[in-house]
Amino acid sequence: MNYEERDTYGMYKVTAGTATESNMSSGPGPRLMGADTLIGNDVYNQKDEDLGDIKEIMLDIQSGRVAYAVLSFGGFLGMGEKLFAVPWNALTLDTVNKRFVLSIDKERLADAPGFDKDKWPDMQDPTWSNEIHDYYGTTPSSSAP
Repeated sequence: MNYEERDTYGMYKVTAGTATESNMSSGPGPRLMGADTLIGNDVYNQKDEDLGDIKEIMLDIQSGRVAYAVLSFGGFLGMGEKLFAVPWNALTLDTVNKRFVLSIDKERLADAPGFDKDKWPDMQDPTWSNEIHDYYGTTPSSSAP
């Protein structure tokens, strides 16, 4: 499911044709979007492989920034699925296909540091954060120039 299908308030109406940044009608998107409409969005890589979907968006309350998207990958019907905290700045919104793109091979994602839905990591731990950002080749927002 994509953000347009979750748009209960009409935020992402388009004037005509396919949604792009240039033809979004009045409304906040696509540079500002409702978090609730993004949960459940599909994530693909640049090879057009399905990497899963966004289960949660983690906000850094002190800075007011989005820190991570929690992505589910693998499993079948919710069984055996693994969760991954993907740095928000590793994702790109594809407004044409209405999904997110993560530049990572499917095999590399399968080997990424992940966690079980019943045992979340301490996302405030700087060591954990550095490991995640190193893995995805991103810089934590608080460290960005």
